Amino acid sequence: MTRAVADLEERLSAGSPRVGVVGLGYVGLPLAVALAESGARVVGVDVMPDRVDAVRKGRSHVGDVPSSALAPLVAGKDPALVVTTDMDALCEVDAAILCVPTPLRRTKDPDISHVVEASRAVAQRARPGQLVVLESTTYPGTTEEILVPMLRERGLEPGRDACVAFSPERVDPGNRTFALKNTPKIVGGVTPTCTRAAVALYSRTCDRVVTVSSPAAAETVKLLENTFRSVNIGLVNEFALICRRLGLDVWEIVDAASTKPFGFMRFSPGPGLGGHCIPVDPQYLAWKLRGLNFNARFIELADAINSAMPEHVVGVLMDALNDSGRALRGARVLALGVTYKRDVADVRESPALHVLALLAEKGAVVSFHDPHVAEVDVSGEKLRSVEMTPDTLASADAVLILTDHGCYDPDAIAHAARLIVDTRNLTAPAIARDPALRTRIHRI
Repeated sequence: MTRAVADLEERLSAGSPRVGVVGLGYVGLPLAVALAESGARVVGVDVMPDRVDAVRKGRSHVGDVPSSALAPLVAGKDPALVVTTDMDALCEVDAAILCVPTPLRRTKDPDISHVVEASRAVAQRARPGQLVVLESTTYPGTTEEILVPMLRERGLEPGRDACVAFSPERVDPGNRTFALKNTPKIVGGVTPTCTRAAVALYSRTCDRVVTVSSPAAAETVKLLENTFRSVNIGLVNEFALICRRLGLDVWEIVDAASTKPFGFMRFSPGPGLGGHCIPVDPQYLAWKLRGLNFNARFIELADAINSAMPEHVVGVLMDALNDSGRALRGARVLALGVTYKRDVADVRESPALHVLALLAEKGAVVSFHDPHVAEVDVSGEKLRSVEMTPDTLASADAVLILTDHGCYDPDAIAHAARLIVDTRNLTAPAIARDPALRTRIHRI
């Protein structure tokens, strides 16, 4: 072990270490802000000039990072957080953390091109005594198969000349209870020395850091977490289909089952999966296992069910319109909410966009309202959020509730709209107060 590595743990835990964060999205920007608030000197690097310019001016594009918290960190002649598009800014950092996207290709195979590019950029500028951490969700083995060889090409052996670890992001946009500080951080280093260095860094921003035996173990922890959610959402979505066949109310079933104080965890049905993690992460694991001649059947079945939910929603809407003597083609459909979850501005992988595209393909006249999103692309056409008024609701042939934003008034919507398809059970309180509304409200 070189002296620079021997001193690394102490440098990262005390004083003002220099830390680089590559990627200033939903994961990277909150982390960069938290590190800067801990006293570290942070440089944030992103390939998007507009994003860098906005952050440099103190304007946050991430809902969990208020501009009021960001602005003081980037202000002044010697700001705690410096942002740039220049990767050379990483040359002198004590630690570099990679927070770049890991999307899926259309074939649902992993696209790790951003990880490869970022790893290469960091490795080319790496020097002895640095810690390099990958946070991007990926398949087991990525850190040691992609990042470590690049560092070795530079003559940097993990644990001896530099430190390498994987620490999965656990960001939950819009969660007001668990944020970066009070959500335990998982860390797995290539060697014990690497793990200790990563623990020292993350202990600055997290109340608890949990270590595992290797980067591959840490990578797999994240995949288990989101596979658990994907499979259970797939199960409750299938129950929605089952209950519809049986003539039962799935929400009544879920509510009643949720009263059990043990052996049951509540998941709710919906129009499909959204966000970056749950629809994407399990596919990284399934892809890896296919190469080992293993079929991840739960993952694939859950994906099939969840991916089919937008079409199910359209089918429910078609049936509801038919029952009222109206065809879907030419019908005016107002969608409420296009984000993948309530009270966030995130439309990544949002099933609402898939629903709107299906409706447009079938000839419906589609519009939407979302208090957090001004514009979306639906089948190549730009749609702008319309004002939601009693007249707007009443003029639609059908109102389709796709996201249950907290600002939506169930009673106002239920009484103004002529026909409602509710995928989120938003209107349940209105129905409870006025059971006659059941004749106009259809739920999945």
